Amino acid sequence: MKLQRTLCIIKPDASEKRAQGEIFQSILDHGFRVVALRQLRLTRAQAEGFYDVHRGRPFFDELCTFMSRGPVIVMALECENAVGRFRELIGATNPEQAGEGTLRKQFGTNVGENAVHGSDSEVTAQAECAYFFAGLELL
Repeated sequence: MKLQRTLCIIKPDASEKRAQGEIFQSILDHGFRVVALRQLRLTRAQAEGFYDVHRGRPFFDELCTFMSRGPVIVMALECENAVGRFRELIGATNPEQAGEGTLRKQFGTNVGENAVHGSDSEVTAQAECAYFFAGLELL
């Protein structure tokens, strides 16, 4: 197995529910190492830049509004096969379709407010980590 990094965002809906601690503990319990962490409130421009790949899709405006409505916690995580393992931990985008015990099943409300973001590929993870963390910020 290959050591990888992936990006995690604990989204505003999870922050509003004060679920950040439980989500963070679950990430640690599943063997991920946190190599960078910050809490911030995304500006609209930051949200649009991060989700630029979705620009033009019907949900883009709603997604950017949601992601900039409150604080988020952004983490770069590391472990073997981090992208795949984290995708398994968070579950399907739609919490109703997510497996039992996944973060989205436990803390998500709907497909738009699903508590946690995770990178979908190793290439995406590299770009997403770089979006939020300068090279020297990563342990």
